[in-house]
Amino acid sequence: MSDTMTMHALSLTTWWIHIASVLEWMLAMVSVQRFGAARAESGWRWLALAMLPALVSAMAACTWHLFDNPDELKGLVVLQAGLTAIGNCTLAMASFNLLRQQRSHNG
Repeated sequence: MSDTMTMHALSLTTWWIHIASVLEWMLAMVSVQRFGAARAESGWRWLALAMLPALVSAMAACTWHLFDNPDELKGLVVLQAGLTAIGNCTLAMASFNLLRQQRSHNG
């Protein structure tokens, strides 16, 4: 295999899935925020904001793939992993906050 051939290039189908997933996540964030605004419940806004680390994580992964996974950009992999962990925590906290608000409103 020559040096000019890429070993890590993603197929067009895989790129489509990556890009569609990022766009879908952005749409979900906007939808969650609008839903909360329509209901006048601030917990939904916090949930939408808590989705941001996962979005940036996905963008970091796409950027690394865009440049064919070079060793020089391995920091993006670490950033992506860290943001995934942070995003999971922020989503859990925002979900708990939303549940708490719903229970106090209904109870």
